[in-house]
Amino acid sequence: MAQGTGSINSDYKDWEWSADAGERARLLQSPSVETVPKSGESQGNGLGATSALGAVFIVVNAALGAGLLNFPAAFNMAGGVAAGIALQMCMLIFIIGGLVVLAYCSQASNERTYQEVVWAVCGKVPGVLCEVAIAVYTFGTCIAFLIIIGDQEDKIIAALVTEPEEAGSSHWYMDRKFTISITAFLLILPLSIPKEIGFQKYASSLSVIGTWYVTAVIIIKYIWPDKELVPVKIPTSPSTWTAVFNAMPTICFGFQCHVSSVPVFNSMKQPEVKMWGAVVTAAMVIALFVYTGTGVCGFLTFGASVEQDVLMSYPSNDIPVALARAFIILCVLTSYPILHFCGRAVLEGLWLRYTGVTVEEDVVRERRRRLLQTVSWFLLTLLLALFIPDIGKVISVIGGLAACFIFVFPGLCLIQAKLSEIQETRAISWWAQVSYGVFMVTLGAFIFGQTTANAIFVDLTA
Repeated sequence: MAQGTGSINSDYKDWEWSADAGERARLLQSPSVETVPKSGESQGNGLGATSALGAVFIVVNAALGAGLLNFPAAFNMAGGVAAGIALQMCMLIFIIGGLVVLAYCSQASNERTYQEVVWAVCGKVPGVLCEVAIAVYTFGTCIAFLIIIGDQEDKIIAALVTEPEEAGSSHWYMDRKFTISITAFLLILPLSIPKEIGFQKYASSLSVIGTWYVTAVIIIKYIWPDKELVPVKIPTSPSTWTAVFNAMPTICFGFQCHVSSVPVFNSMKQPEVKMWGAVVTAAMVIALFVYTGTGVCGFLTFGASVEQDVLMSYPSNDIPVALARAFIILCVLTSYPILHFCGRAVLEGLWLRYTGVTVEEDVVRERRRRLLQTVSWFLLTLLLALFIPDIGKVISVIGGLAACFIFVFPGLCLIQAKLSEIQETRAISWWAQVSYGVFMVTLGAFIFGQTTANAIFVDLTA
């Protein structure tokens, strides 16, 4: 993508609200990424510390997570292996394209986080919508993580309790609401309070290893199934032609790493769009193999009876699967504070913009406000997780928002970036890129509208 002679964010002062928006927005970045301070220097000076290989790992880290548990159910909704793989491959083209567009716009606007890029390139209204979407998305993801904890702990407790229980009786300490609550209060809340979460990067790396182990277990269990496993019906086509679209939220949720991709790009030693294209292509191919292996093997093992959380389909007393459940719990325990940190940073930025108070003037009250935000966020997500036991219902809602981060906002940025270029004549490539941006926005809006409407009228009212 050739950069025009116009500067995208030359009208930065027109943003109003407050002058330190960039400093606050800097908070929203991957805990594994250390970027250099923003300055007027060229981004091509090699000031970053991340190699291309390191950037691949960080992007894979950002993409892989507990979302892989839902891919077998997504293949079932899509109508089988062929339809599921085809849908992934088609969407992956635009997922990679969105990552490249964000890097291009970040370089053109000299901004270093996702929402800063949207603010600089698209203006105030899309910028606010982007920040609100990030806050809602991270909030919904935190609810999904707590539900996953409850699912896995149910199975682990069932494996540990060997004595038979009388019908309708259970110990209070085995109740799902109690186990989720005690885990959340003892482990998640303390990790969510700190102002910075750089220490989480080591635990995050361990959680990525855990997702690889989960995938390996699911594949091995398909190749060498348990003897008690009864034959299952394997769908080869979707129940209706619209059912295939119901798999899109899971795919978007799984591959959504776009919000943290901009800081990763700017942390590279050579932040060049062409090199970034190779980095994200390699990262998405790795993620594709992990998600496809999990989706195909989990789906073929359980067929139409597969649970929304595939690990729930396995027996409680299976030791390798029990270890996989422990890894997933670890993954979620380390991911919740990171997602909460991102959401809290956005809410902090919105609050300071509307009040017009600078960061320096607000240092005294920052700790009190951070504690109030953290506790409120934590209690609300916990309360909703206790009364929404089906993770599929949550994924169906936040998956639509993931489509906005993957398609809508990058598409809008590309359109506005090209329109801001000062050119006497506009070449075919210019029109092609604008058309691509329009198509991305249209596709993202369709996915968001379809999945959100389905979530409201089908899943949440069921």
